[in-house]
Amino acid sequence: MSTDAIIRRMGREDLDAVTAIEEATFAIPWSRESFRQELERNVAARYLVAEADGQVVGYAGAWVILDESHITNIAVAEPYRGRGIGKQMTKALLQYLSNLGACYATLEVRVSNERAQNLYKGLGFVRVGKRKRYYEDNQEDAFLMVCEHMPEAEEDFSEEPWPAAEAANAEKTEINLDTGHEE
Repeated sequence: MSTDAIIRRMGREDLDAVTAIEEATFAIPWSRESFRQELERNVAARYLVAEADGQVVGYAGAWVILDESHITNIAVAEPYRGRGIGKQMTKALLQYLSNLGACYATLEVRVSNERAQNLYKGLGFVRVGKRKRYYEDNQEDAFLMVCEHMPEAEEDFSEEPWPAAEAANAEKTEINLDTGHEE
């Protein structure tokens, strides 16, 4: 069964739903505050959410630095798993990252999570290494995977200012190099 979800940028209004999915999915979940910091303070972070049936049912996030990107987390609420939402979100995230200038994307995945590995392989990721005892909860190893065949960037792509970028710009002060004073 496939569910078409609406994929959009994550906002502050999504924090409670994203945190609930995170807590239900991961043994050592990120806190609401961690996600808030990602949105408001991390200029490299970008997050998407999936909406279905009028609610947030998944999210995906990454960090983008110049031409590199690293997918930090992807999760789908239990009742919506197996419906293609994870694939839809990951494809949308890869497109977003490409539009931002990323030439490749990396991620870690549990050695035991074959379902996720198969999803990533189907989207062009390949296994390039193993991180020993990567996961803190049970010391499980992680496969490092990379996607070097990103979607072509969309020519008409534009991005509304990300909250963290707005905050960073608001905090910037310029120094007059002749006088040494803030302007």
